[in-house]
Amino acid sequence: MSIVGSTGSIGRQAVEVVCAEPDRFRVVALGAMRSAGVLAQQAALLRPEVVALGDKDAALELAGLLPPGVELLAGPEALPVLAERGEVVLNAVVGFAGLPVTLAALSSGRRLALANKESLVAGAPVVQAARAALGAEILPVDSEHCAIHQCLGERRHTGPQWSDATGPRAGADVSRLLLTASGGPFRGRSRAELAGAGVQDALAHPTWQMGPKITVDSSTLMNKGLEVIEAHELFGVAYDRIEVVVHPQSVIHSMVEFSDGATLAQLSLPDMRLPIGYALAYPDRIGVPFGTIDWTRLRRLDFERPDLETFSCLALAYAAGRTGASAPATLNAANEVAVGAFLSGRIGWPDIAAVVEEALAAVPVVPLQSVEDVLAVDAAARQAAESALWARRN
Repeated sequence: MSIVGSTGSIGRQAVEVVCAEPDRFRVVALGAMRSAGVLAQQAALLRPEVVALGDKDAALELAGLLPPGVELLAGPEALPVLAERGEVVLNAVVGFAGLPVTLAALSSGRRLALANKESLVAGAPVVQAARAALGAEILPVDSEHCAIHQCLGERRHTGPQWSDATGPRAGADVSRLLLTASGGPFRGRSRAELAGAGVQDALAHPTWQMGPKITVDSSTLMNKGLEVIEAHELFGVAYDRIEVVVHPQSVIHSMVEFSDGATLAQLSLPDMRLPIGYALAYPDRIGVPFGTIDWTRLRRLDFERPDLETFSCLALAYAAGRTGASAPATLNAANEVAVGAFLSGRIGWPDIAAVVEEALAAVPVVPLQSVEDVLAVDAAARQAAESALWARRN
């Protein structure tokens, strides 16, 4: 297997899963953007055939730290090369930069363990085309989509309505997909109360340990909005049949409701190593338990509707998904710019949604037929978001 984005939160946990069952997994390639020291430690531990670092300057540092016999590739174009190594590719690259890795893995007919939701959201039409390649398969690593995959899993091969050339599709007897959300660190607070929310406030997630970008997305519920779009693309379910329910305990990771009223859910304590292991070992399951529940101590499971007025990023994501074409790509790019500006102290927390909304209004919706189309929309959206940021500073 290949782990691309191995030095981030998901990548490091994937290494833990591999080390928990060393006889099951063989890592042939590791890649990251710039963390030379961590990548060197991982290479010494796993002894891959090749490693890649997106930052060429950091690669110079890495060259002297690698074990003998490990090939080194450098530059952003090196990461997609890793996606053509091994039978399974974990794409844990953060943000839109993961799109080339997703496309390379699918186009070469590999199983893609996808932790980079942005590539599927932003590049859905070109990703779906690549997904049709012989042997290509997506196993979602997001805990929510992994849960849905498990709930649908026993039915995937029972009839043509449950699958097509791109993967499992929910049939007519699926009434709803219910994505659960923890609510993030600001659950229950009003827009007025969040006017002065700072970076450290947004990064204080109550249940999950994640990188800064995805943690901020969780605080705005944009992360859940991107997951709604991803669920639509993964399982072929209309937006009107994909709902979000806030579940602060993060024990139920998502649910599938069927036409007869039955609902199937996947439960475990919050631990990303479980969905990582599921995606890497599928159709088998790993033998090391992660997230096991002590049922004698689990006291309650709470559910509530999301507050779309305070957390308007979720509403923006639904609107972009329903618009389709290039709108999700604009949403994703503008959000990356806005979150980056928030993390660097350039804007406040409420401004994230405002910047995204302004970019969506400014960038025309166009069809996406090629990678070049996706890149062009991404660039236009980033420019529109930067313009919205500039207007706030002047």
